[in-house]
Amino acid sequence: MLFRIQISHRKILIGFFCIFLSISLVKAQNLDPGRFEETILAFEQEDALNPPPENAIVLTGSSSIARWNDKAKNALAPLTVIPRGFGGSVMGDVLHYLDRVALAYKPRAILIYEGDNDTAYNLNEDLIVEQFEQIVSKVAQELPRTRIYVLAVKPSISRLHVWDAARSVSARFSAIAELNPMVTFIDSASPFLDSSGSVMGDIFVGDNLHLNEMGNEIWGATIKAGLMPAEIRFEY
Repeated sequence: MLFRIQISHRKILIGFFCIFLSISLVKAQNLDPGRFEETILAFEQEDALNPPPENAIVLTGSSSIARWNDKAKNALAPLTVIPRGFGGSVMGDVLHYLDRVALAYKPRAILIYEGDNDTAYNLNEDLIVEQFEQIVSKVAQELPRTRIYVLAVKPSISRLHVWDAARSVSARFSAIAELNPMVTFIDSASPFLDSSGSVMGDIFVGDNLHLNEMGNEIWGATIKAGLMPAEIRFEY
């Protein structure tokens, strides 16, 4: 009887895993960048009404940036920033819209947060990194003096199952930064881990993925600390 129960439990676990994998694959197969066209158009309409400054710092990437868009200017003051995060995005979306969501502003620096959704959707690690390298190359070609900051993929309770993949992607971002003086890696993962190396449990809203007020305080302080050494001199 015990053997049968163990087999039953195994079947249930396998079933849940298959469902999760199927959902991830469906999401990955529906990552047409065009799904963000309305969001990008809204940014452009906003720019037409209130032109942002040149020589600022563009912040772009997925929901951890997008949900922070309204708070970023105060959190990073006195740095001049242009928040352009679009939730649900992956690295390929930033690459696709790079001209419109970043280069058009002629920024002195671009900060990118991607890899979170990418790893959750089980996208190929080499593809994620290759797309980031393409972004770096395109920025270097069109705005050779523009610095790039890339954030580590943050940990979250809801995505512990892909944490190893996320850390691997972050390590490769860091390696790129080590070799390229125009790229800086910001460790935005470690501040969300406790002394035992486990992800903090009190920094998320109810979905255990997106940051609550305290999480955003840590997020903002981490990003500001990464930007300030090189960027503060351009504010005076």
